[in-house]
Amino acid sequence: MTNMNISLRKEAYEFLKYLKGRDKSFSDVVLEFKEKKKGTTKDLMKYFGVMNNMNIDWEAKERRMKEFRDSFNKRIEETRKYMEKDRREKRA
Repeated sequence: MTNMNISLRKEAYEFLKYLKGRDKSFSDVVLEFKEKKKGTTKDLMKYFGVMNNMNIDWEAKERRMKEFRDSFNKRIEETRKYMEKDRREKRA
C-alpha cells in the first residue's frame, strides 16, 4: 500500500471527514466516488454545498462536552457519597 500526501482546504477535509464517519478511511470515501458511475460530475455535484450550513465551532463543542462530562462525574460522585452515607447510617 502506497501512501500519498495531499493538500485540502479545511472545508474539503471536514466534508470528507463527515462522509467517512468512524467505520471508513478517507481512501474508502474517495474510492466510493470512483465506483459510483465511475465518478461522473453528476455524482459529485450532489455533495456540493453540503458543508455550507455546517458552521460548527468544534472547540466550543468540545468545551461543552467537557463541561457536561465534568458535571456528570460530579453528580455521580455526589450520589456515591450520599449512598455511602445512607448505607453507614442504616448499619449503625
